[in-house]
Amino acid sequence: MKKYSMLKDSPGKSLFFFALPMILGNLFQQFYNMVDSVIVGQFVGEDALAAVGASYSLTTVFIMIAIGGGIGASVITSQYLGAGEYGRMRTSAYTALISFAALSIALGVFGFGMCGKILAALRTPDNIMGDAVLYLRIYFLGLPFLFMYNILSSVFNALGNSKTPLYLLIFSSILNVFLDLLMVLAFGLGVAGVALATITAQGLSAVVSFMLLLKALGGYQPVERDGGKRKASYYSVDMLGSMVKIAIPSMLQQSIVSVGMLLVQSVVNSFGSSVLAGYTSGMRIESICIVPMIATGNAVSTFTAQNLGAGYEDRVKKGYFSAYLIVLAFAAAILSVLSLFHGNIIAAFIDEGSGAKAFSTGNAYLSFIRFFFVLIGLKAITDGVLRGAGDVVVFTLANLINLGIRVFISFRFAAEWGVAAVWYAVPMGWAMNYVISFLWLLTGNWSKKRIIKR
Repeated sequence: MKKYSMLKDSPGKSLFFFALPMILGNLFQQFYNMVDSVIVGQFVGEDALAAVGASYSLTTVFIMIAIGGGIGASVITSQYLGAGEYGRMRTSAYTALISFAALSIALGVFGFGMCGKILAALRTPDNIMGDAVLYLRIYFLGLPFLFMYNILSSVFNALGNSKTPLYLLIFSSILNVFLDLLMVLAFGLGVAGVALATITAQGLSAVVSFMLLLKALGGYQPVERDGGKRKASYYSVDMLGSMVKIAIPSMLQQSIVSVGMLLVQSVVNSFGSSVLAGYTSGMRIESICIVPMIATGNAVSTFTAQNLGAGYEDRVKKGYFSAYLIVLAFAAAILSVLSLFHGNIIAAFIDEGSGAKAFSTGNAYLSFIRFFFVLIGLKAITDGVLRGAGDVVVFTLANLINLGIRVFISFRFAAEWGVAAVWYAVPMGWAMNYVISFLWLLTGNWSKKRIIKR
């Protein structure tokens, strides 16, 4: 496949072909997350599936924090790359790796110690509490590997290389499926086996990814814009400060869906483990459906950062409008697939006869949400421009409003609408997020932002 330059080639083509490996890679990542649920649901039982589902909302928050942090780092790295300042670009990458390695260890310790209390606060059903806590504690032991893999992938993307993370995810996904089957079917480890399989597969990928990134960074000679040479340092407090300004809102933006899931988890939990199992299966499918939308938004972020770093504001606008066509095409494809096969997809997780309540819950979720994925796509690409430019205040506010709508609707109307209130709130939040970010984009203030220091 031809490598398209974000600074020179057609904005639409460069965005699409840059986003495509990210989409495929994230699909593989979601695929083995889905396989976890399929194997547990089919071979261990409905309660075990509900336990993994109760854990999923919390684990996803931490992964989205990692992805958001990586995006914050990648914006700075991309802008230095676009400006041709390779020494500072390498320092930016090293600073991100060191800082987020320390953060991942701290989060792992926190998660291991607090997961039981968090699950209790979320009103996790008693019959699945033990398995849910076991799954999370194993997961948090491996969190630094899972966290760092996502940071490494973001740095690769900042360098314009979205293929290497794809190849590593393919390897990790295949290994994870093999280990799932081995741990659950051969060793009978149940929920614990699924957690061990995940951290083992992604841990190996993180180690390999780290070695490949060091090699890639070594290929950039630290020649600055003025022609002078400057040895790249391994850490910069100033760059960390710039990253944090982007990373914190990016963590919020990336994790907003997951935080919303976590906060409304108590609403779902209150309906019992059968409804939770059905909701879990529906959420697994939703997480796959939003992959191309989020990846396109992340591609727009990198595209914006590189082109603003090079001073090409007009290309950013062209890329943004090209992203609309990409998002609309993905939304149409998702709607078609879910309209034809939503019942068959849920049946892969839950047997319709033995788990009728769980099946109907998951099926109802997909039947509704299939019409609205275009909204998260529009939100993602608009936020992508603002994030890539470093204009983070308004899109942070928009994402907070998104979260507030989801939480309010879920809690306020659960008694009247049942568990469906949880998913009725989703498109309302996405739509308001998009409108706020788009109106701010129209002001043009984003184009005046300059994050890197020349």
